[in-house]
This record gives sequence, structure tokens and C-alpha cells, in this order.
Amino acid sequence: MTPVSYLLDISRLLARADYAVPTGIDRVELSYAQYLLTHKREQSYFCAMHPVGIAGGIPTPLAEEMIEALAAKWGGSTVSTSASRLKRKIRRKILYSPLPKKPRMVHILVSHHHLTRPRVIRNILKRTGAKFVPILHDLIPLEYPEYARPGEPARHAVRVQTILDYAAGIIFPSHAVRDAFMPYMEKHSRQLPIGLVPLGVNVKKEEDLLPPTLACPLRPYFVCLSTIEPRKNHLLLLQAWRRLAEQLGDRAPVLVVIGKRGWENENIIDLLDRCPSLKGHVLEYNELPDQDVIHLLKNCRALLFPTFSEGFGLPLAEAFSFDVPVLCSDIPVLREVGAGIADYLDPLDGPAWIEAIMDYTDDSKRRRDQIDRIQSWKPFGWEKSIYKTLESIENDLRCVDDREIL
Repeated sequence: MTPVSYLLDISRLLARADYAVPTGIDRVELSYAQYLLTHKREQSYFCAMHPVGIAGGIPTPLAEEMIEALAAKWGGSTVSTSASRLKRKIRRKILYSPLPKKPRMVHILVSHHHLTRPRVIRNILKRTGAKFVPILHDLIPLEYPEYARPGEPARHAVRVQTILDYAAGIIFPSHAVRDAFMPYMEKHSRQLPIGLVPLGVNVKKEEDLLPPTLACPLRPYFVCLSTIEPRKNHLLLLQAWRRLAEQLGDRAPVLVVIGKRGWENENIIDLLDRCPSLKGHVLEYNELPDQDVIHLLKNCRALLFPTFSEGFGLPLAEAFSFDVPVLCSDIPVLREVGAGIADYLDPLDGPAWIEAIMDYTDDSKRRRDQIDRIQSWKPFGWEKSIYKTLESIENDLRCVDDREIL
């Protein structure tokens, strides 16, 4: 039987090429590109959408050069190849480069990029004859529109409809996202083959990392690792830290906030920028290379993750991969990802968070017990995650009915 060919869309990586550090979704797309280049090179092809709405193919050597440049840049290396220059070169090329057309081709869209432009997806499938298999990371804008930017719920509704109209299968990172999507399939009488594959974790060895450029705080400290936006619930932590700072002064632990500033977060930014009580007790880093993030994470008392909603919860898995304990919200998806190992707290219960933070500041039994539980946790690396995804696609491909893309 003719082997499956893969057409990976790297539009998200091109759009993010000028950024100093990646988001979680950037890391997912980068990991898929690296895996296909390493393990499925002869079966793999690359494409992207130009901002004007035209999709085109990318020669594999050029795509590989771009992937290597981004991996080096986001990994903290000094690179001679400019990712920004390569982005411009690729975008010029896709305006006139044909999309590949191979037997048994599957078009994979790892990010949500241009799912709001169904004509682009339709044209790619028409020109390649490929089956479309996206990853749907979450339904948060539809489930919790109060945490989304203005207009985002409507845009996400279009993404969902595009998947329902054109997908031949769909991959979910968690049971929580799959269960949230099922009513949409039932409403539209669609029965899509489903793959449920957890996101992977980059488990890096000490010798593979560059030396950190930052020193850890001298006092015990905690890390919060996420984009600064209302859904992530930084406000609870900052209010807790103001209370701790006022009560304990220099004996209070330090909070290290790592992540870019997002949207609709004026109250959070006001506290970070203007609250006198937090000066010297809260450190904010918006752009850090991997080696510094890992260095700070590995030496902290715990990762704090008081989020209200997630599609997966990658910071939790990353913390466990370094034997770092986690204090996180008691929501189903984090129970799923954390396998009951973390210390779970109500994301609205400020006093409970303060109590847990003080317990974890010291070498308490509560903290030691979680570290013992972490030893039973097995990292789910990107190699395994992507292998499982492609295995799911290949197993389901022969079961998918051919249907005309209108």
C-alpha cells in the first residue's frame, strides 16, 4: 500500500518568526515539523498561507532551514541564520509555488491559524486532494467568552464550523476538549474519526542546555508560567503576594512571573507596575530563553497554576518533567493531565492558596509528599505524542469515506 504523505502547515511559525520567545502553540507546531523532518522526511511536505490569503508549497530544504533557525533562536542560541529573513523569503515563494499533490496525503494543521478562513482550507484540499486533520486545542472562547478578546468567540465559532465542514478527522489533546466538542458534532450530524493524544513535553538533559543568564532569587520563590491574561488568574496570586509581603516583609517568598503581557488585564498590570507592596517580592519576565525558564523552574518551591480553564495545561506537565511540585486549580483537565499528583485548589479560594504557598515555602510534609508522588509520573515526550498522532491518522485513513470538497 502507498504510504501516507503528510502536508504540514507552518503558517503559525512564519507569523511568529520575529518573536524572541515562543508560545505553547508555537512549540507544538515546531515539534511536529522537527519530527516529520527527522522520522518521515521522504513522506513529508510543507506549506503555508501568505497574509493575502494565498497558500503555497515550501521546498523541504527551505522549510528545514526555517525550522532550525527558530529552534536555535527560541532555544537561546546565537544564530547566524535570520528567521525573519527566511520568513520573508518563504512568503515570497509561496505566492507562486504550487502545493504538492501526492497519493494518500493528509493535510495537518497543528495550530488554529487561518481556520477562520475556510476558503483557504477548501482551496488547499481541492488543489492537493488531501484529507484534512486539524488539532483542536480548546473551546475556551465559546465556553468562557468572558476570558476572550472582543470578537474572539465569533472567530472561534468559525474555526469550529470550518473543522465540521472540511475535516476528515480531528485530534484532541485531552478528554476535556473532546467532550466539549461532541455536542457540536451531534448538532451538525457529523461523525469524525477522533484521536485523543496528549501534548508532548520537551524533556531536555542538563548537558543539552546553554548556561542560564539569570540567577535565581536568594529567597525561596515560586514560578507562574503563562501569558498574563485574566483566564490565567494572576490576580489571585498578586493579591495573595500583597498580603504575604505586608505580613512577612523580607521573610515572604518571591513570586516569579514568566510570560508575555496579554489582553484585558488592566488590573493585573496596575498591580505589577504600581503596587508598592509588591516591589522586591514579585519579579516579572516577559521574554526569557529556554535555559533561563528551565533554570528558574527547576529551583523553585513549586509551579503556581491558578488558571480558570485550559485545553491541556502544558506548564503542569513541564514542571513534573523536572520533578517540580505544582499548586494548581482543581479543574477536570488538570486532574487529567496531572494524574492526581499535584496539589489541587479552588481558583477562587485565596486563603487556601496562601496556606499552601506557606506550606511549600518550607520543607513541609505536604511538599515532600507531592515530590514522592511525582516519581510515579511518566513524561509523555514529543516523539511519543506525535508518533501516536500519526498512528491514529494512518489507522483511521482507510476508514474515512471519500467525499467531495465543494
